Amino acid sequence: MGLGSSCSRIYANHVFLVSATNYRSSTTTPFHLRWLQSCSLYHFTLSNSPPPLGTLHALYVKNGSLQTLNPANHLLTLYAKSNNMAHAQKLFDEIPQRNTQTWTILISGFARAGSSEMVFNLFREMQAKGACPNQYTLSSVLKCCSLDNNLQLGKGVHAWMLRNGIDVDVVLGNSILDLYLKCKVFEYAERLFELMNEGDVVSWNIMIGAYLRAGDVEKSLDMFRRLPYKDVVSWNTIVDGLLQCGYERHALEQLYCMVECGTEFSAVTFSIALILASSLSHVELGRQLHGMVLKFGFDSDGFIRSSLVEMYCKCGRMDKASIILRDVPLDVLRKGNARVSYKEPKAGIVSWGSMVSGYVWNGKYEDGLKTFRLMVRELVVVDIRTVTTIISACANAGILEFGRHVHAYVQKIGHRIDAYVGSSLIDMYSKSGSLDDAWMVFRQSNEPNIVMWTSMISGYALHGQGMHAIGLFEEMLNQGIIPNEVTFLGVLNACSHAGLIEEGCRYFRMMKDAYCINPGVEHCTSMVDLYGRAGHLTKTKNFIFKNGISHLTSVWKSFLSSCRLHKNVEMGKWVSEMLLQVAPSDPGAYVLLSNMCASNHRWDEAARVRSLMHQRGVKKQPGQSWIQLKDQIHTFVMGDRSHPQDDEIYSYLDILIGRLKEIGYSFDVKLVMQDVEEEQGEVLISHHSEKLAVVFGIINTANRTPIRIIKNLRICTDCHNFIKYASQLLDREIIVRDIHRFHHFKHGSCSCGDYW
Repeated sequence: MGLGSSCSRIYANHVFLVSATNYRSSTTTPFHLRWLQSCSLYHFTLSNSPPPLGTLHALYVKNGSLQTLNPANHLLTLYAKSNNMAHAQKLFDEIPQRNTQTWTILISGFARAGSSEMVFNLFREMQAKGACPNQYTLSSVLKCCSLDNNLQLGKGVHAWMLRNGIDVDVVLGNSILDLYLKCKVFEYAERLFELMNEGDVVSWNIMIGAYLRAGDVEKSLDMFRRLPYKDVVSWNTIVDGLLQCGYERHALEQLYCMVECGTEFSAVTFSIALILASSLSHVELGRQLHGMVLKFGFDSDGFIRSSLVEMYCKCGRMDKASIILRDVPLDVLRKGNARVSYKEPKAGIVSWGSMVSGYVWNGKYEDGLKTFRLMVRELVVVDIRTVTTIISACANAGILEFGRHVHAYVQKIGHRIDAYVGSSLIDMYSKSGSLDDAWMVFRQSNEPNIVMWTSMISGYALHGQGMHAIGLFEEMLNQGIIPNEVTFLGVLNACSHAGLIEEGCRYFRMMKDAYCINPGVEHCTSMVDLYGRAGHLTKTKNFIFKNGISHLTSVWKSFLSSCRLHKNVEMGKWVSEMLLQVAPSDPGAYVLLSNMCASNHRWDEAARVRSLMHQRGVKKQPGQSWIQLKDQIHTFVMGDRSHPQDDEIYSYLDILIGRLKEIGYSFDVKLVMQDVEEEQGEVLISHHSEKLAVVFGIINTANRTPIRIIKNLRICTDCHNFIKYASQLLDREIIVRDIHRFHHFKHGSCSCGDYW
């Protein structure tokens, strides 16, 4: 190490002496260039890096080279190109005699750095000092005007050019054109475009892109068709613009035209095309693009590989996505690694995040959680998008403990709990059965926005706490926060679940009259549910036809549930006929009607409904319940014997049912859809998925520990009674989330008040 350092110093001194000697003896090559060449050769040989600018600057000061304009401008250019604008500014101030080139170098450097205010100040100072800007100066200033939408200054620069007869070449003309289009002054832009005799393909691309951003698809397509020569940028502009405007099919047509014209794809083209395939869930298109990526050697591009991962994820091909992800090395993605700022690791991080999102999109929450755990364990940098996605997965699956771990992880890595992350956490805690944690997150926010207020109100609604939801809504209004349609949906659902019919009607009117929000499908369904659950079946019917929502499946399903709840068979038969007309392929319609007939012992009618369902090929969604235990999700279906603990579960269940009968529980055999003997009906009901999940939780957790169950359908009345009695007998809190709401069972009663 010491010998190497000594040799380095000796060699450096030798280079300096030779350079200095050459400077004194030679008049053909400027000293600063020969010295720079010598230093470059030495540094390239020893460290493969360019010479330090500070050393060159010090030498210039020492030998007085800064008094000569060319060396000074050269050094200023080096500072500007290295984005070291602080030193560039200091050097600029040291140069005694500045010319147009000097001003332009500094102005263009600040323009590249995005410091518009500095560019504008320097441009004014330049003119005040009598220096005349050239085309490069003006292009830099106009670029900053475009970025800042500073139309006034931009028009002033254009006017100055016209007054002084500045020769506007195509590059400068495109800068002016871009300014007017970015500022949405299309009249000026169109007039300028017509006057540009030497307009190139860039000019056309700028115009086409501007029309697309303005949403004028027809005009942009017309210009694109008239474009004399279409380069790859032109094709990228039209395809991406159409995609951003929501015209995916038009974008696909142009992509096919691009292939037919023989234009070679660039890396940007592949990225846009893969996003298009993702938007359309067009796996065949994605597969063809993947083949082209391999053929043309773009598979080493990190961002294209990331786009491939996301495309396969959105098309449901997680197997293909995982194969591509294996090529992303973990060692370059870890925290603290110097290479994490390079292009490849950033793309790799996006790929891993896309993989997590893909599992969540496709309902494979457990796989998504495993991938996220792997990222954390391997110290892969996790972006905030991935964090919120995994929080959403915890919310959908109702996995409270893992959600708490993610919350702690967010705080540990220093991510700010902003409104976006905060609302996701509130939603997760609410849907996982912990309103206290949701409330804590909400109250810790200094200035919650409408999204966070809405999440908290919806959380109260989900748990049947209607009065709390209303109180929070009124507090929000008092603080001057304007509710949106999602906020009103949360309030209406809260009123529906709690049977608050007067309040629900008042807020429905407020939404329309005070805030001019047109009721959507969900709002109308909530009102139908509100009337129906309260037993106002005639009002429900009138509301449906008065508001013109008789074509909505959700409305009739809600109405039929109310008929069944209040045992109005005749009204239920009429509603079921309406429902089957609207949704002949919806299994829920058949199940609701069949259950109603069975509960009233109309076995022949129930059999006819099941036969019709079979003839039309409609299949009932199987009931499932799941519970999390030690980071593992256990799923059960009715009569499930596949679980490793099935013998223990069924044995304990039989004993528990016997003990519950002693304190008043009895099977609700009317719920059995088949016409069977009562004893056989009890066997069918006793093996419902939620009962199996509850028993599994009881035998695998300590006493007094709350048991949390998720159910994919509405909980039946028999299971509801079973869990009520179990909570009383065992003195356990049992929390069940079904498709509509939460049920908190404690001491033999339920938070829903048997109203669900």
